[in-house]
Amino acid sequence: MTQAGADVPGVGFLYPGYAAEDDFPRLAAAVRPPVRAEVVHTTIGEDAHRVDALRDMGGLPRLREGALALAGRDVKSAVWSSTSASFVFGWEGAKKQAATLEEELGVPASTTALAFIAALGAIGASRVVVVATYPEDIANLFRQFLNHEGIEVLQIKSQGIMTATEVGTLGRDEVLEMVASNDHEEAEVVLVPDTALHTAAWIEEIEGAVGKPVLTANQVTFWEALRLAGHLRPQDGLGSLFRARKIIW
Repeated sequence: MTQAGADVPGVGFLYPGYAAEDDFPRLAAAVRPPVRAEVVHTTIGEDAHRVDALRDMGGLPRLREGALALAGRDVKSAVWSSTSASFVFGWEGAKKQAATLEEELGVPASTTALAFIAALGAIGASRVVVVATYPEDIANLFRQFLNHEGIEVLQIKSQGIMTATEVGTLGRDEVLEMVASNDHEEAEVVLVPDTALHTAAWIEEIEGAVGKPVLTANQVTFWEALRLAGHLRPQDGLGSLFRARKIIW
């Protein structure tokens, strides 16, 4: 939760386990007008970037359990804050996750995977490069998810990291190097999925390193929560996405 009082609007995040969830209060402290970031840690089975583990992690029983914990925190929107444990279910499965949260909480809801699509629409980009922490097979499922919505993936670079715990240990220099060394000159934007990866403090630096918009998982998750809550205003300091004025309602 942020330092803001209860009179400040709240936005909710269901976050699997522990890795980079501190990005959300950091973003909440930076955004204007201010919001409260209400983070609920959902249970996980095995911490693994593997299809069966991710489908268990993002299963509706775990999301409903998380929604129950979030229900009393007076939030205006909610986002299932996992990219991979959303896109592994495909487009319809991700929509079902969002619909389930809406039913349980009575507020607009989404998932990080769906947030990437909305964010690409907001900045008007459709040709992307994906710099993924995941193993190659999981990263390719993200390609399929993006392709479903007409997004052209020019290149995927997979880091092959198997756990969110390990991803969460990557620091500024490692993140900047990972993104900057894996860009594609024809891509309009770089996508960096995985909410276990810290990026909130370095978004402007990352974009400066590649000279184009960069969308990271925690950035788009937070942006989506604001958008759904009707609390999104263009501002500097949080990357090209937050400067975009084309907001999809």
